[in-house]
Parts: sequence; C-alpha cells; structure tokens
Amino acid sequence: MSVITFVCAGQMNSAITFPAFENGHEVRLVGSPLDRDIIDGLKKDNFHITLKRTLHDGIKYYQIEELEEALKGADLVLGGVSSFGLDWFCDEILPVLPEDVPVLTVTKGMVDLEDGTLVPYPHIFAQRQPEGKYLNLNAIGGPCTSYELADHDDSHVAFCGKDIETLKYIKSLLETDYYHISLSTDVVGVECAVAMKNAYALGVSLAVGLAEKRDGKIGSQHYNSQAALFGQSVKEMTKLLELIGGKPENIIHGAGDLYVTIFGGRTRKIGTLLGRGLSFEEAMAELQGVTLESIVISTRTARAVRKLAERGIVSLEDFPLLMHVDAIINQGAEVNIPWKDFTWNDFSLAE
Repeated sequence: MSVITFVCAGQMNSAITFPAFENGHEVRLVGSPLDRDIIDGLKKDNFHITLKRTLHDGIKYYQIEELEEALKGADLVLGGVSSFGLDWFCDEILPVLPEDVPVLTVTKGMVDLEDGTLVPYPHIFAQRQPEGKYLNLNAIGGPCTSYELADHDDSHVAFCGKDIETLKYIKSLLETDYYHISLSTDVVGVECAVAMKNAYALGVSLAVGLAEKRDGKIGSQHYNSQAALFGQSVKEMTKLLELIGGKPENIIHGAGDLYVTIFGGRTRKIGTLLGRGLSFEEAMAELQGVTLESIVISTRTARAVRKLAERGIVSLEDFPLLMHVDAIINQGAEVNIPWKDFTWNDFSLAE
C-alpha cells in the first residue's frame, strides 16, 4: 500500500481518488482555500457537493492548513488546481512539496510567450518552483470527465513527464480495469493537445446554438454542421501540434478530449448561447460572469498564432475557425461560420 496525497478537492482530482482507493492505497484529500465547504461536507458523510458523488469511506480529509500533516510519508502527490489557481499553486504549494515524491497534476492549459511560443503548464510549474528545487513533475492529459470516471466508465488518458520509470511507477498505482493509462515523455505534445480542445469545443458548440436559432426550438441539433466543425477543429489542432513540436500521435488525446467536452459543461453552454445570437457579453452574463478556461485558451492560442504569423512562421488562413472564435470573444464579432475557408482542393493524384 502506498500513500497518495491529493492537493485540491476539485472534481477531477477527487474523481481520481476512486481508482487510487480501490487499488488499496491510503488516500488523503486536501482542500484548497476555496474547497472548505467541500472538505467539511466530505468529513460529514463522504458526499462531494460539486462532483455530486459519494467518495469511498476511509479517505482522509484535510483543510489546507493541515497540508504538512497530509504530506507526511506520501509516495505520490496529485495536484488538482484549476488554471485560475495556477499562481496560488506555484507560490504556496510547490515550495512545500518534497523533492523525493513525484507530482502528477491534472491542470490543463498553456501560456503564450511574447514570441508566440505556447508553453504547457508542467513547464510553467518547473519554471516557477523555488530556485534550487527540482520536483519530479508529471501531468495527465486525455478525454476523461470527472463524473464518468467516478462512475467507473472506461476512460483512456495519458500520463506524461520526463522520466519513463516515474511514469511507470505512477501508472502502477492508479491503473484499474476501467482507468486505462498510456505513457509519454512528449509533455508538450500531450498537454498542448488537450489544452487546445477547450478553444475548439467552443467553436463546435456554436453549431448547436445555430441549429436552435434556425429551428426556433431549444434542444434542436444538426449533426452535419457539428461534424464539419469537429473535423475542421482536428485539422487546425493537428497543425498547431506540429507547430509546437508535439508528436502527431498525441492528437488522439486532443481529439478525444474535444469530443468529450462538446457534449457537456460550460464550454458547450457558452458556445450554444453564442450560436443562438447572444453577444459574448450577454452570454457571459447568462452564465453569471463565470470565468471559462475555453475563453482563456482561445485568446492565448489565437494571440500566439497571430504573433507567429507576424514572424512569417504560419498563415492565419490555416486557422479560420480559431480566428473566428477569437473574433467573437475579443472583437465583438457575430457568429458567422467561415464555411468556405474550410474547403480545399486536392489534385495531387490528378494526371
């Protein structure tokens, strides 16, 4: 039996306690400062108030002030902060994590640099750790919703990091007959692929709202348009993956994650609202101003592509869907899918 300490009690981190506990490990779940009500509820009856699932009886729960105690004797640390808690995790958590314990983070995202380079969060964590400290940082990518993982639906994810032996060790702790794990040392490829899907899930979801607007019926859907936007998304994501130097096979994680995200969550909701004809400001108001990772990723990725285009490295014509999503979000543009920009002619086999 190993000791696994989960830092942050968000939905995904908490869902991974299921395979961890069922593999016979001691599980310790530590809430962030924003998770106090979650931890209080779990201590009472093991029910997670946002995941809407009852966790296993026997898991140990801690408030953030008890982090030091929860880390004692840990064999693995899972970090579950959202991208909006990135600075807090870097400033408050990384300094106290022991160097001899591998870290696995569920946070998906990337940052764009001044020159247009896109950097995945694991690299940001590495850069932000205290000077002279060298944590063994690893990450999870792939299509896996917290609800369905908690319900034991078969899920396939990728663990990525620099050291393959560490990855094999972490896999041995968490893999089950329903939680299937591939391993990769291509951190950039895996993490950027799954981060990009947030932007494109919003793009595909526009078709849902457009169908409802056209038919005048909430819930009306047309799958041809969604499929066309999905295909264009994978095309653009593949080009982005190549651009950042990720291995092409990692598109499987991004495409799979795109598929999952389109079918639920706030990204689908805002895409649908925009497709119905609401302005970005109106759609955000409808969602009570909640900050969405899809908005952040769309903006960062589009900004990076524009910088690369200015340097002559890429052409904006290769990313019509991304550019349209960015125009809707940041330039007040109305939804008007650039269908003609998606088509092409291939006469390579013509005589």
